[in-house]
Amino acid sequence: MTEKILILDFGSQYTQLIARAVREANVYCEIIPYHKNFEYEPGLKGIILSGSPFSVNDMNSPDVNVQFMADRVPVLGVCYGAQLTAKRFGGRVEKSNKREYGRALLHKHKDDVLLHDVMEKSQVWMSHADTILELPEGFELLATTESIPVAAFKKSIVNSKQSIVKTQGSGNGTTDSRLSTSHSPFPLYGLQFHPEVYHSIEGKKILHNFLVNICGCKQDWTPAHFISDTVEALKKQIGDRKVIMALSGGVDSTVAATLIHKAIGDHLSGIFVDNGVLRKNEFENVLTTYAKLGLNVKGVDARQMFYNALAGKTDPEAKRKTIGRLFIEIFQDEAKHIEGIEMLGQGTIYPDVIESVSVHGPSMTIKSHHNVGGLPEQMHLELVEPLRSLFKDEVRKVGRELGIPAEQVDRHPFPGPGLAIRILGEVNEEKVKLLQQADDVYIKALKTHHLHATVWQAGAILLPVKSVGVMGDERTYEYTVALRAVTSVDGMTADWAHLPYDFLANVSSEIINTVKGINRVVYDISSKPPATIEWE
Repeated sequence: MTEKILILDFGSQYTQLIARAVREANVYCEIIPYHKNFEYEPGLKGIILSGSPFSVNDMNSPDVNVQFMADRVPVLGVCYGAQLTAKRFGGRVEKSNKREYGRALLHKHKDDVLLHDVMEKSQVWMSHADTILELPEGFELLATTESIPVAAFKKSIVNSKQSIVKTQGSGNGTTDSRLSTSHSPFPLYGLQFHPEVYHSIEGKKILHNFLVNICGCKQDWTPAHFISDTVEALKKQIGDRKVIMALSGGVDSTVAATLIHKAIGDHLSGIFVDNGVLRKNEFENVLTTYAKLGLNVKGVDARQMFYNALAGKTDPEAKRKTIGRLFIEIFQDEAKHIEGIEMLGQGTIYPDVIESVSVHGPSMTIKSHHNVGGLPEQMHLELVEPLRSLFKDEVRKVGRELGIPAEQVDRHPFPGPGLAIRILGEVNEEKVKLLQQADDVYIKALKTHHLHATVWQAGAILLPVKSVGVMGDERTYEYTVALRAVTSVDGMTADWAHLPYDFLANVSSEIINTVKGINRVVYDISSKPPATIEWE
C-alpha cells in the first residue's frame, strides 16, 4: 500500500509548495480542503495543517479537531496550523503589534528530532499577523526568533510507543471511533514559520525530519514506482474497454497516452488535430514522435476549417471559444468512425484537481481554456486521468522514465488555442505563417544557446502594429513581433526571463532578415502578476 501524507488546506498561498516539498522527498501526499472528511487508512503516515489568510480569532475561522488527528497519526501545524493547534489546546494567540513578514533567524531551545541537524540561527520565512504568546500546558518550546516568543513547539508525549492502526473516523473528528487505549498520542508539532518556501534555508531538512524520522515514511514514491502502480490501476479501471484521447503534442497528453498505451495497447485510439495555429512543422513532427512511441494516433488536417471559422473574429474570448467548439465537433466526428469507445483519456494534472476542490471553491475564470472538458458529458464517456496526482515537473520525470524523447518531455507549456492568441486581432493564414517563422527562429535560438531549459515558457507574439523601417534603399511598412520568455515554477506567478542582450540582439536581427513582413522586434519585460504570461 502506498504511504501517504495528507495536507489540510486552510487557504494558504503556500499550500502547493508544501506538497511539492513532500513529493521532492519521494513521499506521496494529497491536498484536501480542511473541511473534507477522510479515512485513517493504514497507509496514512501523517497530517500537515497548512497556513491560512484567516486569523484563528476570527468568528468563522477554519477549524479542525487537532486532538482527534494527533490521537491517530503524527501532526505538523504550519503557521495558521500551529496557531490553531496552540489555541485548540488552551494556549494564547493574539494579533501582533505589526505584521511579521520576511526573513528571521531561528534560535533553538532544544535539539528535538524535528530540528535535528538544523543550524543555530538558521534563516526561516515568516508570514503572519497573529503570534503565539503562550503555549498550552503540556507543550514544549523548541525554538524562538529575535521577534517572536514561539517559533516551534511540540506536545509532550509521556509514552513514546507509537503505531498506526486502521480506524473508521472521519478527518474532522466528528465520529466516536478511537485508537486502542493501549497506545499513546502521536507526535504533535507546530511551526510559526513556513519551512516549505525557498527563503527558509533548512526548511526541506525540517520537513524531511518530520516525514522520515517522525512519520516513518520510506521515501519510495519514485517515477518508476508511480508508473508500475499506475499501469496496474489503469488495467483494472479500463479492462477490455476502448479509450479515445485527444492529443496535443504537449507533455501532459503525451505522457498520459503513453501510460494508457502501456496498460491497454491499441485499445487506445488517439486523435491529433491540426488546427492551423500550431508551431512550424509541429503537426508532422509530433505525429512522427507518436509513431516512434508506438501510439495509435490519427492526424487530422483541419487547418482551413479553423481559418474559415476564425475569419473576422478579433475578440480573444471569441477566438478561444471558436477553436474549442470546432475542435469538439471534429473530435466527435472522428470518434464516430471508431467502434466501441467507452472511455475518454485526459492529461489532467494535480494543480487542476486542487483548483476544483479548493477551500474557496473554483477561482473566478480569468479566461476560458481550450480543452476537452465538455466531451465526457456530450459523448457519455467515463474519464481516464492517469496524471491527476502529479505536478508538472513530476509529469516530466515520469516521461523521462517512460523513455519519451526529450523534445516532447521538455516542451514548454503551449496554449490550447495556440498561435491564435499570440496573433493579436484577426487570425488568417498569412499572419500564422509570419508568426510561425519568427517563433521558429526564436525557439531554435533558445535551444542552440542552451537557454530553452532555463525558462518556463517562451514564444513570439504578432502585434497588430505596423511601423516604418528601412531595408537597403527601400522603405518598409511591416509588422512588429514581441518576444516573451518567463521563469516560473507552476505558471501561477512568473517573472520575465533576463535573457542576455547579445542573444536578443541576434534573434532580432535574424527574424528581421529572414522573415519578410516583420521589420521590428521588441522584448516583453512584464511579470505575472500584474500581467499574464500570454497576451490574450
